[in-house]
Amino acid sequence: MEDTTTSPTLRRPSGGGWLALVGGGEFSFGETVDADAAWLEHAAPGTVGFVPTASGSTDYGENLAEYLRETFERKVETVPVFRSRDARRRKNCDRLAGLSAVYLGGGLVDQLVDTISGTTFSEALLQHLRSDGVVVGIAAAAQALGAWAHSPLRREATPGLSWLPGGVVEPNFDPGHDRRLRQLMQVPGVAFGLGIPAGSAILLGPEGVVETVGVSFLLDDPEGEYRILGEADPEPPPVAEVPPRDDAL
Repeated sequence: MEDTTTSPTLRRPSGGGWLALVGGGEFSFGETVDADAAWLEHAAPGTVGFVPTASGSTDYGENLAEYLRETFERKVETVPVFRSRDARRRKNCDRLAGLSAVYLGGGLVDQLVDTISGTTFSEALLQHLRSDGVVVGIAAAAQALGAWAHSPLRREATPGLSWLPGGVVEPNFDPGHDRRLRQLMQVPGVAFGLGIPAGSAILLGPEGVVETVGVSFLLDDPEGEYRILGEADPEPPPVAEVPPRDDAL
């Protein structure tokens, strides 16, 4: 493996499943349909679980259920994790075992990280990825899966869930307005940054497989130039699967 500090690879927890990072977009307007088709292709038949933690909205799950049913003929079940005590309930953890994919909805980074970090639910999510399942993070949820995230509440960098060791994610990304991503890149220990525009997605599969939808941007130096991933880059960098630290979630 090449040293990620000089030639970064996209690292994720080990396992046979797929981790999908979606930059954002309104599914009700069809902005994420290509990204959703991509991760659903890797999901086994069955129900998709929606986790509303980042937004705290029940309407979000209802609208997503209508969209996935009408567009992909997929059923959606909301996994009701709104507070830390919900993330510690065995019943909510057990719900994940019967799902084909788990969709972490957008909202506030702080809400998602503070609620599930270090809980049995976070471990159940990781087990879902290990067990050939699909885990999707969109917008703020995609950012929360990084080693660090930009906290709109604290107005500073805050530790993420560390599913991307040494990596950070800026969703709804515009390369012409990249200050926040470059600031996250300056946090000690950060080796690479991913800028993912709305509608685009990066899918990290087992055995180093990377798939992209649309165009995303990879940065390995806070003052450097971007590498384009996606339509203009048919050979994206490999994924290195790494066992998570005990305190990673």
